[in-house]
Amino acid sequence: MSKPTTYRFSFGPWNISEGADPFGPEVRPAFPHEEKYALYKPMGFDGVQFHDDDVVPGVDDLTPDQIAKQAAKVKTMLGNQGLVPEFVAPRLWFAPQTIDGGYTSNSAKGRQYAKDRTLRTIDIAREVGSKAVVLWLAREGTYIRESKNARVAYERIQQTINDMLDHDKEIEIWIEPKPNEPTDMAFVPTIGHAITLAYASRDPKRVKGLIETAHALLAGLDPADEMAFALAHDKLGSVHLNDQNGLKYDQDKNFGAANLRVAFNQVRVLEEAGYGSKGEFIGLDVKAMRTQKGKCVTSHLTGSREIFMHLVDKVRSWDKKLEKQFVDARDYEALELAIMKHLMGVK
Repeated sequence: MSKPTTYRFSFGPWNISEGADPFGPEVRPAFPHEEKYALYKPMGFDGVQFHDDDVVPGVDDLTPDQIAKQAAKVKTMLGNQGLVPEFVAPRLWFAPQTIDGGYTSNSAKGRQYAKDRTLRTIDIAREVGSKAVVLWLAREGTYIRESKNARVAYERIQQTINDMLDHDKEIEIWIEPKPNEPTDMAFVPTIGHAITLAYASRDPKRVKGLIETAHALLAGLDPADEMAFALAHDKLGSVHLNDQNGLKYDQDKNFGAANLRVAFNQVRVLEEAGYGSKGEFIGLDVKAMRTQKGKCVTSHLTGSREIFMHLVDKVRSWDKKLEKQFVDARDYEALELAIMKHLMGVK
């Protein structure tokens, strides 16, 4: 019997937020990134998720030498704290050049800006010590379908992936699908779309997916099934665990807070596939409630990690023989009741 996986956890510095939302001002004081790194290890986290401008603020206005020096500085900070940079992602959705998309923009100048910044992100990732770049295709979509040719848009995304693979022969690309928000109708809405792009790329082994719980739920899909699909193709680069209370905006609620059984099944899929045994991280992308008091709010992160580990115990203590008995008898009513009683701690 294989040894149980020892999980490593990560989150991005944006997850220790200042409590702003689109409908009101910040309710907590800002907390510098440099001070956040010291909080990771005591909370049980080893990995840091980054955007390019988390590593290098003002990246568009700096020379390659200035970018390299700042990235080296952050690498030293992480080393001093015993932390690992899990990935770096180009933050394209705030740039004025990407109002109508980056890789799929109708503007040639906009597309060139997106490509240049993405290749620069790869350089930043390597400088800071990471070999993974995440593509969240935030503005690669439309508000009305007639505004873009979807076939051409997918060809442009595919070409961007190939350009990235050509730029660095070791970098991995993890595509993070989401069906909507900020665009109304996004390209690459599911992991199936992402994996198709991976297989069509110049080096399929280096193109994978990153599945976020809430994004799968917003697509009307089961995140555990999305993870299972990626795992069946050996293409689950990472996960962003959180939760979602219905088909609303992307809420980034604490993992398991809205639907514990959906969370249980995500953990079950990861456990059964041995996810994490190769060093993959359990990434969290959760936001603190705006109502939470304090200068530096972190309980949503430690709480989500705690729920994950409780569910690991539930998965490992689940009676597989009983499950097989019910499955063989096709008695799924009894199976469902047994699962619910297990989750509730009822004998």
